[in-house]
Amino acid sequence: MEAFLICLGSVALAEMGDRTQLLSLVLAARFQKPWTILAGVLCATLANHGLAGLLGAWFGRFLQPRWLDLAVGLSMAGLGLWALVPDDLDGEVAEARRPNVFLTTLVAFFIAEIGDKTQFATLALAAAYPNLGAVVAGTTCGMLLANAPAAFLGNAFASRLPLRAIRLTASVLFVVIGGLFVWRALGR
Repeated sequence: MEAFLICLGSVALAEMGDRTQLLSLVLAARFQKPWTILAGVLCATLANHGLAGLLGAWFGRFLQPRWLDLAVGLSMAGLGLWALVPDDLDGEVAEARRPNVFLTTLVAFFIAEIGDKTQFATLALAAAYPNLGAVVAGTTCGMLLANAPAAFLGNAFASRLPLRAIRLTASVLFVVIGGLFVWRALGR
């Protein structure tokens, strides 16, 4: 349960103002089909985070617990610093022109999530926690928790979010979690 809750909270906060949340806003404004958008987000996130989790779990098997904790701690602290950098769409998928909302969301989300901080967080957390299912479920639920308001409220919601404060909170959370892992590594 600890793995699930840490993954859920970490990703939900890190996702605020992230490019994939901005993508949800764009898709919601364009298509106005929140349930279909969320279904696409769910499937894309399960696939993307599932692969990242498998890679993290595989990588975690080769490290001794002390080095694993240190690597995860430093990764999480790095993600904390990364969370301070605001995201934008960079024009990469802002103009979705396919009429199939689910397929558009699925493909756009899967691609947008490649190399994203939440994907790296999933990889690091999967290396740290032995329950891969709890990690992927937690990160996926965190993505849905952060993207549901965007999918339902579209652009009207974007202007009301205190994104700077949310990014700062996410950053602090990542640094604290990273610090706990480093502390645990140094205590071994």
